[in-house]
Amino acid sequence: MPTVAIPAVGRLLHLELAVAYEIFGNPPREATAGWYDVLLCGPGPVRVGPFTVEPDRGLEGLTGADTVIVPACADIDDPPPAEVVDAVRAAHESGARVASLCTGAFVLGAAGLLDGRRATTHWAHAAELSARHPLAVVDPDVLYTDNGSVLTAAGKAAAVDLCLHLIHLDHGAAIANSVARRLVMPPHRPGGQAQFVATPMQVRGDHVLSHLFSWVQQRLDQPLTVTDLARRAHTSPRNLGRQFQSVIGQTPIQWLLAQRVRRAQELLEATDASVEEVAVATGMGTATTLRRQFKRIVGVPPDTYRRSFRSARPAL
Repeated sequence: MPTVAIPAVGRLLHLELAVAYEIFGNPPREATAGWYDVLLCGPGPVRVGPFTVEPDRGLEGLTGADTVIVPACADIDDPPPAEVVDAVRAAHESGARVASLCTGAFVLGAAGLLDGRRATTHWAHAAELSARHPLAVVDPDVLYTDNGSVLTAAGKAAAVDLCLHLIHLDHGAAIANSVARRLVMPPHRPGGQAQFVATPMQVRGDHVLSHLFSWVQQRLDQPLTVTDLARRAHTSPRNLGRQFQSVIGQTPIQWLLAQRVRRAQELLEATDASVEEVAVATGMGTATTLRRQFKRIVGVPPDTYRRSFRSARPAL
């Protein structure tokens, strides 16, 4: 059973700590084996917001853990406690995957784990993180970054996104989606998505896009066009484009293609269907089209994505 260790030292923000404990500490029904053993590690009781938390063991528990989740610091004006910085560095050196939530990135920076790597934190603190750790490549405009063994998340909601991303890597899309449903969260938001948008992504019951999204999800194997979507939404293609731009910041075609690629990822992970079969099932038509669009959006070809996912799973 893989171990997730959470250091609890200094003044922490209770939401990020609770997010990590809730997500990794409660297996969904579909996870029949290999879920996480969660340990809260610290030298003694720690104040977390209005609560006092009693660790399971000392900071030595980080060494030997499979994953270390560093929660957000309540105050970045003071340097992170040296004892937690040393423990996180030692855990990474011993082979742990280390991820920070929000301002927990300052602990990773102090440990030298961000040098030469992309990183993020809450946009309000990104400039300070970059100033303190100039060797880090700080991106204030993304939800999270994944450097393999070092990951960072932005603000509070992005902490959930990164935790779901880790579960996706470890257990696949179906299990990650199950956890997301329990949390009433979207199943996956790419790390490169902006931390915030000018217009909230909310669709009222009387909105032109109401029910269109779920209708499309059920028909991704079909050759849908913008005209088809506009007809279903009872509007014109031009107005549909304006509505998509205002709600999600994409054109209808960009959004539709992203949904097809996401479905292809799920099929590549969970089935033995050939690339040709996945192309048909996702409305891509041909394997050539799927490979081209998949690599453009995901960054690797479908075959490489499948091999990487399946080679990673037995390590749990």
